[in-house]
Amino acid sequence: MDDSLFDELEAAEGRRQTGEVGGGEAADFVAMVLDNLKKSGVQQAHKADRLVFTATKGWPGRYISAEGRVRQSSDAEDTPERRAAILVGPEYGTVSRADLTAAAREAMEAGFDLLVAAAFNFDAHASEFDRMGALTVLQARINPDLHMPDLANTGAGNLFTVFGEPDIQVHDEADGMVSIEVAGIDMYKGGQIESGDADDIAVWFIDTDYNYESFFVRHAYFPGASDPYKALKTTLKAEIDAEAWESLKRTRSRPFPRPISGRVAVKVVNHLGDEVMKVVEV
Repeated sequence: MDDSLFDELEAAEGRRQTGEVGGGEAADFVAMVLDNLKKSGVQQAHKADRLVFTATKGWPGRYISAEGRVRQSSDAEDTPERRAAILVGPEYGTVSRADLTAAAREAMEAGFDLLVAAAFNFDAHASEFDRMGALTVLQARINPDLHMPDLANTGAGNLFTVFGEPDIQVHDEADGMVSIEVAGIDMYKGGQIESGDADDIAVWFIDTDYNYESFFVRHAYFPGASDPYKALKTTLKAEIDAEAWESLKRTRSRPFPRPISGRVAVKVVNHLGDEVMKVVEV
C-alpha cells in the first residue's frame, strides 16, 4: 500500500476513535442526522427525484453508523428496495477520501447495495470517489439548516442533496496558455451516474494555481440558464458594462498561463446553491 494512503487511513481511524466520524461524543449528532435523513430523504439531480428511506436502524460498524432501506421516489411501487450503508460525517469537519474508502470496504464486506455518506463537507479528492467495485458511493451534502432545529425538524427543504462532479475539459492554447471548459455536472440519479448540461450551472470558479490548502477565485463565470441575473442587471442599470457582463456568461474560460504546479481547481455551484470542486492536472 502507498505510504501516503496508509497514513490517510490511519488518520481516518484516529478520527473515528475520537468521535470525529460518527461515534463517541458525536452520538447525538449522528442520531439527529439519521432522524432527518429518514424524514427528508436525499434530493438528487432533478427536483422530482429523491432517494427515500423507508426504514433505518443502527449498524455496529467501525465507520458505518446505520443501515437503511431505500428506493427512488420515481420508482414503481413494486420496485425492490435496496440496502444502504450510512456514514455520518463529523458535525464540524470534513470527510476525506480515506474515510469514504474505509466505509466503502466495510459496506462491501457486509453486502450493502450502496453507501450513503452524509456530511457538511467533503474534501476535493473525495468528490472523485463515487464507486468501489459494484458498490455505488453516494455523497449527500448536509444543508447548514440542519444546525437550526426549527427548520430542520419540519422535514421540508433539501436537507441532504447529492451533487456529483463537474464535467471538465482542458484546452491547450497558444504560447503556453490553457483554458477550462465545463460541459455540465455528473449527478447520481436512479442508481446511476448521469451527465447534466451547462444549464444546471449557476456559477463556476477557477483557481488557476491550486495549492491543496486554500481555494482562490481567480476566474468567475455566470452561465446560468434563463438569465438568472437579469434582475441584478436591471438594478445596476447604467453602472453595468454590457460587454464585460456578457464575457462572464460562458462555459469556457478565458485563456490563462499554465500553472507551475501543473494543477487547477474548478468549483461549480448549481441553482440550488450546492457546490462541488474538482482538481485537474493541466
